[in-house]
Amino acid sequence: MFYMCRERRYRVRAVGDGSTTRTVPIPQTLEEALSPEWLTAALGTRYPGVEVTAVAPGPVVSRISTNARFRIECAAPLPDGLSPDLCVKGYYGELGSQSKRAGLPEAGFYRDVAGDTGMRTLRAVYADVDFETHDNVVVTEDVVAQGASFLDPLSPYGPDKVALALEDLAVLHAATWRWPTATQPAWMASRLESLRQMPIEVIRNNLEGDNGAALPDGVRSAERLTAAYDELMAEAKAGTWPVMHGDTHVGNVFVDAHGVPSFLDWQLVQRGPWYVDVGYHIGSALTVEERRCHEDDLVRHYLDRLAAAGGPSPDEAEVRHGIGRGYLHGFYLWGITRIVEPRIIAVLLERLGTAVDDRGALAP
Repeated sequence: MFYMCRERRYRVRAVGDGSTTRTVPIPQTLEEALSPEWLTAALGTRYPGVEVTAVAPGPVVSRISTNARFRIECAAPLPDGLSPDLCVKGYYGELGSQSKRAGLPEAGFYRDVAGDTGMRTLRAVYADVDFETHDNVVVTEDVVAQGASFLDPLSPYGPDKVALALEDLAVLHAATWRWPTATQPAWMASRLESLRQMPIEVIRNNLEGDNGAALPDGVRSAERLTAAYDELMAEAKAGTWPVMHGDTHVGNVFVDAHGVPSFLDWQLVQRGPWYVDVGYHIGSALTVEERRCHEDDLVRHYLDRLAAAGGPSPDEAEVRHGIGRGYLHGFYLWGITRIVEPRIIAVLLERLGTAVDDRGALAP
């Protein structure tokens, strides 16, 4: 069923920093986001003269955010570079409207950062965010229509795909490392402290209950974990860091038709330590045995690609310390996780907790 074009109500605006008057409103409902008139105005910021005449809705996944795939028809042939198969992400309905603040960094990333990094990710054809009302929307190409597959946190992955993903993280980090902090938007500043609002009882239940049954005894302490994470937060605040993804487990990855991985779900994007992304991805994506066998080679591969992309060369002490901190970050995130299948929490806690134990990354 197509949504047919109604009378247009929107004027096209140039993409900017959000400080000027917004003449393409951020849609408040999924129906508005899928309307030909809103899409005409939004897509017209990048493709002047485009006129969407009909929209064929596709599958919709709605949890906290809503992701809706769709296909457009236009009055004239599609402009070069505009796919007819698109996907919109927003926060709609009662639950979504209460949680839309969570989407601000991701929308800011796609609007202001992604196109300048050179890394692989979803290609946004439109993104906008209002940091006062917390409204946000992202329209990307529909990679599923191009043969891509979205993974879950326990999808088979292996060291070869980890190496490819680390190459892309190196591109992101190198491109953004020396960006000035004086003019960066507020959402880009380090905000790991926002993750410390979870009651310690939640962490204790995960580590000491069934989800933590496979953990080494040395890391089954919520108090030691939170103390170590406080140290990581201080490091993130004190350093000059690149833009990091912040949540690099495999469930935030899609692979294209050729099996090449790319990161998505940028809700935790911020300036932060490079090793948070690197350690977390290695420690969560690989089994304990795979990680122990390949971690040194994978870290060296990342560092080589970072240098080749124009980034700095961390010294050996920073690398050893940092990778342990990356494992710690992932371990903490899964320690505070509740609304995920217990089997997934258990496996990720085992992988990351064992990596933390192997590195001695918890506070004494």
